[in-house]
Amino acid sequence: MRHNVYIKKSKIKAPVETLFSWHAANGAISRLTPPWAPLKMIARKGNGIQKGVKVSFRLSIFKIPMIWEAQHIEYQENKIFKDRQIRGPFSKWEHTHRFAADGKENSTMEDSVEFELPLGILSRPFYRFAKKEFERMFSYRHRVLKYDLEHHVDKIPKKRILISGASGTIGSTLVPFLRTCGHEVIRLVRKESSLLEDELFWDPYKNILDLENAGYFDVVINLNGVDISRGRWTESQKKKIVDSRIIPTRLLVKKMADLDQKPGVFISTSAIGFYGEGKDKVLTEDSGVGDSFISRVCKQWEDASIDAQKSGIRTIQLRIGVVLTPAGGALKRMELPFKTGCGVKLSHGRQYMSWISMDDAVSGILYILGHPKLQGPVNLAAPNPVTNKEFSKTLANVFSKKLFFTMPRFLALALWGEMGKETLLTSTRVRPAKLLDNGFSFQHEALLPAFKDVLGR
Repeated sequence: MRHNVYIKKSKIKAPVETLFSWHAANGAISRLTPPWAPLKMIARKGNGIQKGVKVSFRLSIFKIPMIWEAQHIEYQENKIFKDRQIRGPFSKWEHTHRFAADGKENSTMEDSVEFELPLGILSRPFYRFAKKEFERMFSYRHRVLKYDLEHHVDKIPKKRILISGASGTIGSTLVPFLRTCGHEVIRLVRKESSLLEDELFWDPYKNILDLENAGYFDVVINLNGVDISRGRWTESQKKKIVDSRIIPTRLLVKKMADLDQKPGVFISTSAIGFYGEGKDKVLTEDSGVGDSFISRVCKQWEDASIDAQKSGIRTIQLRIGVVLTPAGGALKRMELPFKTGCGVKLSHGRQYMSWISMDDAVSGILYILGHPKLQGPVNLAAPNPVTNKEFSKTLANVFSKKLFFTMPRFLALALWGEMGKETLLTSTRVRPAKLLDNGFSFQHEALLPAFKDVLGR
């Protein structure tokens, strides 16, 4: 069977040298991997995109796990690099990245994939599906690449950034995003041996963190905290929720305050749960704390970061809404039920949900780094919150399904108790006043386009 070719081409407002070098950055592959793709890089031999570099991925096709290995076989700086499958699901896979200058400030990039499916003639009916999936994946890749290069890369001076919680849902996207934007990222990890060059050991529960010998950090970002939305809140689970937020934050603040040369910025996460039950009221950073378990946790969490501000570090308490990504969090748990037509509206559905796309979440963090006026509490949520009914209907619509079912309030309380009440039934209608007033532009202000983009629909 003759081989098939898929081609995707885009024009990007960036010099060809910048566009080409972006692909060589540590984190480029992760940044370009769609959040819905069952694909994760697990090993790399060599650096960048030079000839001879080998990359290994773990992937799943029809729930069957396998390893995919590719090797770079051609490299011409600012013009082309090519990789070929040496082990994996295709009979043939050869991916060529071509680059061309279009004047001094513009470039074109073309992805060309020559491929053959396994099983010979038996796979003929699947070529159409394969090309449809390629279009889905490469449309996402080109959109992300174009937006990042035109809006984020080289927009602020290079910074050295320390991140806790780097392996979490937000952290695993934020780290490659910051790296491809030109910044150096060091990850705090709990393993003590076999540390990589971008890792720094700590154990917040044993008061262990050596910042004095780690070199200067321009920024420290604290993303620690166990997931609050799983299972019932027993007393032991509540203690874990509190301790996982307060203890690491206090240690980071203490260690930063003891440094002779302190970081310029400390971003410590919080959540819109700070506001508690708001009903239909629009909540801004000036709104008061609510009266619930999560509100009290967020208040303690934010209070633990305040001493950083007192020591002269610009400090931000990032009150984050529901982050949309199928790679983790609420949307990951909702995707399958809604995709199969079994999605539900929660109770009457009039409670507000304040959401934000993952791209806007990480873009917002970068924006804060470059805007010194932003400090104190900052709402990280899209400017158009929606009711649970609208959220559920919109998600069902993305999958071409109808919303037929309602989960009664009593059932949510019976299943999840206090957790269900505060995370599923509470109304929080948040406006990101500080970001808007300081000129931040959201990529996704409306929910439907955000869903379509993040789910590749």
